[in-house]
Amino acid sequence: MKYTTVCYIEKDDSYLMLHRIKKENDANRDKWIGIGGKFLDGESPEDCVLREVYEETGLTLKSWRYRGIVTFVSDRWETEYMHIFTSDSFSGSLIDCDEGVLEWVKNEELNSLPLWEGDKIFHRLINEGAPFFSLKLRYEGESLVFAALNGRQIEI
Repeated sequence: MKYTTVCYIEKDDSYLMLHRIKKENDANRDKWIGIGGKFLDGESPEDCVLREVYEETGLTLKSWRYRGIVTFVSDRWETEYMHIFTSDSFSGSLIDCDEGVLEWVKNEELNSLPLWEGDKIFHRLINEGAPFFSLKLRYEGESLVFAALNGRQIEI
């Protein structure tokens, strides 16, 4: 099992997104994703997201909101539990990221980018101001074949 965090940093109706184009054997290759990564031993979700945001962007979050947890099940990769955060308060200046290119993307343009299909579901939940949620996503290859929100199957 893998434990990760992701943060959607907001500014001027845009999210800071990472276009994953720099690593060769990357499960997220060519996809646009939020900022985050894997837990280190002993870290809480908050510890992990603060560290990952700083390492990947150079930004220090001043405040954040824990929005939900996503369980990814796949026929290719180990099960992943991803903790989702949002933030609209930060300091610092962007740095170059060794995993891809950082870019501010307008919220209304986000779904036109190459995203995982399940990411579109939790982006919608975040934008709708959904209360803390649990989302389970099952993939076969890169195809989303099942989704459940708070334990109940939803249409995909």
